[in-house]
Amino acid sequence: MSKVLKTVNGEMLMNTFLPPIEFAVENLIPQGLHILSGSPKIGKSWLALMLCLKVAKGEKLWNFETKQGTALYLCLEDSLARIQSRLFDITDDAPPNIHFATFAESIASGIEEQIENFCLSNKNTRLVVIDTFQKIRTISNDNAYASDYRDISILKNIADKMKIAIVLIHHLRKQKDDDPMNMVSGTTGITGGADSSFVLCKSKRAGSRATLYCTGRDIEYRELELNFNTGNKSWELVSDSAENPEILLEDITATVVRFMQNEKSFSGTPAKLAERLSKYTDEEISPIVLSKRLNQNTPELKEFGIAYQSKRSNGKRLIFLSAVPQSPNDVAVNSADSDGNSYIPITVPADPVGKSDNLF
Repeated sequence: MSKVLKTVNGEMLMNTFLPPIEFAVENLIPQGLHILSGSPKIGKSWLALMLCLKVAKGEKLWNFETKQGTALYLCLEDSLARIQSRLFDITDDAPPNIHFATFAESIASGIEEQIENFCLSNKNTRLVVIDTFQKIRTISNDNAYASDYRDISILKNIADKMKIAIVLIHHLRKQKDDDPMNMVSGTTGITGGADSSFVLCKSKRAGSRATLYCTGRDIEYRELELNFNTGNKSWELVSDSAENPEILLEDITATVVRFMQNEKSFSGTPAKLAERLSKYTDEEISPIVLSKRLNQNTPELKEFGIAYQSKRSNGKRLIFLSAVPQSPNDVAVNSADSDGNSYIPITVPADPVGKSDNLF
């Protein structure tokens, strides 16, 4: 007997009510499987414990609402004594709906059944944190990608079946990369099979500041700037790129945005601009790199109300920065001359009847 695909047509799908995805942490951690990666001893376990407590208590995680429910923390690299000590550090009251275990079976050897049985015994389970992935991975001689993807798929299936969020703590590889998601240890079968990926990175190993990079199928990309408070052992929110989109700009471009908020306009050489920008950053800015970044990020600058123009005069490259007029009767026009000088944007009055044959 031939096998037949079970399908649903577009009209039926559009007319069928499907319950929306629920979030353990609103706009950040929905039902499904999620990877939280970071370097060893960076503070992943503190963040995991904080997350479990917030969900169990129904308290906000930074600016994000949580849906109160039972939380299970599989702290497989720690002892109960260490977890107790950490609880005393970060809270005065641990609720009865947060549970801990220091041992669990590995994938395909029983952890799926253990999680399912826990959820059946605790009907209001919202969140399960597994710390760490390495402690439950299968040992296989198969293709590495296939093995990683299989392990992740098994955990995702149990998350989907029980309608819970599972957060899997994982490590980063030592090799640096411009894209933090490429630093996750293992193959792309890990991040590819998960619903969301979170990467916690510090710019300085000994510093208290870190960035939590967040991306996923059901959440918007955002970067959360965090600071680790050594007093109460908690990660505190400094800024959220969803609320402050300028922090998503490259460092140099973000510095230009801050500069223009005060200066309003600039005309001069790249070297002169680099010198002026030095007051707004601790980083040394190369005039050559500055010109390149401004040209590449012209659309982003425009979104922040900054007009960028570059041209050559008397053998020198000149940069012009000014505020983009916000009047609805203005039209921005992009152009370039035969020497490759870019003019972005040129603002001219809009034709009131929309029938002008020539803008100039």
